[in-house]
Amino acid sequence: MSELLINYQNVEIAQQDACLLKDVKMQLNAGDFLYIIGKVGTGKTSLLKTIYGELGIASGEAEVLGNNLRTIKRKHIPQLRKKLGIIFQDFQLLTDRTVYSNLEFVLRATGWKNKQEIKERIQEVLEQVGMTSKGDKLPNELSGGEQQRIVIARAILNSPSIILADEPTGNLDAETGRRIVELLHSISHKGSSVIMTTHNIQLIKDFPGLVLKCDNHQLQDATHDFYKKENVQEFNEPILETTYSQAEFISEEETDKE
Repeated sequence: MSELLINYQNVEIAQQDACLLKDVKMQLNAGDFLYIIGKVGTGKTSLLKTIYGELGIASGEAEVLGNNLRTIKRKHIPQLRKKLGIIFQDFQLLTDRTVYSNLEFVLRATGWKNKQEIKERIQEVLEQVGMTSKGDKLPNELSGGEQQRIVIARAILNSPSIILADEPTGNLDAETGRRIVELLHSISHKGSSVIMTTHNIQLIKDFPGLVLKCDNHQLQDATHDFYKKENVQEFNEPILETTYSQAEFISEEETDKE
């Protein structure tokens, strides 16, 4: 039986006294890849914010990695976030620092001190996302797709149990977006569960996962709307094992800059 990482029961999510979602029931098990879809303003990003403690739970029961979100103290939220990897659509990289320095900053901020261990871990994650030659580059010297790969590398530095990806392909061209989702699936097969918000229905069809839809203040199971019923049980099985070549990344960079 898979480990239960997130358990929301009858949760209400509100912001500025406005109800965004109510009666939310959501569970995430180890190894799951979960898409959250819905129109702009239906609560997708707010739902993610509750998971990492940026937005409180109005009512109901919510547990993330053993932490009760209704009772968790503010001082304990950084410990929770160390177990999460967060990927933002707008990258949020430190523009005045190199890729290596961006990653080093995160490791030191989360308690890493040994210089050699920091170097080795940065090399490991850059290799995992296919960016080993970009460590000395500034963010503005990278294409959009390359920056998103660095953001993913940043998110997996501390081997998180859960990766939260908020519209990670929203600012990318179609082919680069596909490569990013392919990479996220590959990472999920190495142990991290993934929750990804998206408007891109074609990506959901091409890279299967579980699907929840935010609509009319409700979070609805939409998995069977996308896939044949007999295939749903297979979603946690490895879909991809991706090995990227430098030639592919050169091609991606050229495409993204056009």
